[in-house]
Amino acid sequence: MSLRGLVIAVLLLAPAPARAWEPDAAALARLARGRPVVEVRAAPGGAAGLIRAAIEIDAAPEVVWSVLVDCALAPRMVANLKSCRVLQADPAGAWDVREHVSRAGLLPSVRSVFRSDYDPPRRLSFHRAGGDLKALEGEWRLIALDDGARTRVIYENLAAMPYPVPGLLARIVLRHDVPQALAALRRESLAARGRRMTRGGTGSKQAP
Repeated sequence: MSLRGLVIAVLLLAPAPARAWEPDAAALARLARGRPVVEVRAAPGGAAGLIRAAIEIDAAPEVVWSVLVDCALAPRMVANLKSCRVLQADPAGAWDVREHVSRAGLLPSVRSVFRSDYDPPRRLSFHRAGGDLKALEGEWRLIALDDGARTRVIYENLAAMPYPVPGLLARIVLRHDVPQALAALRRESLAARGRRMTRGGTGSKQAP
């Protein structure tokens, strides 16, 4: 559990492909049935793998966005992520620099420092700004469905661990655990939608 937990904690919020990935017909059919889609392939340059994933959530993009950027919620959604801290932030909310610390079992802690650039509530891109990882870059895209009542979330990631991890093992772990993290994003988004409905509000506020 220690290795698999650390792999998922480090790589889930971690060069994105030059061409944005879109789910094919089979993937869209799976999403329509409420199931997440996850593709993990071998990646060049020693990275653990190229992740392409998607899920559909019965909440507006603004709601999903508020969960996605909430540093306090991150450890509840990603296994073995121990802390999330904002180191720098643009006063206008266009970007910030965050630190994630992941720890699993007897393995050394991994510190990730990355800059996120925001285009709310449509796109969040991030790239390495320091820390232990050899590479860290990717993006989240939020696509409004059903006149904005629902959201398709698309995630792409290509990252390299700070120490050797067998590529096949890492990809097996990711195929199992990435859907769980996407399900956690859906769970927290539905909870946030419920809180907003209880308050009777429809607005959104980006988390620091």
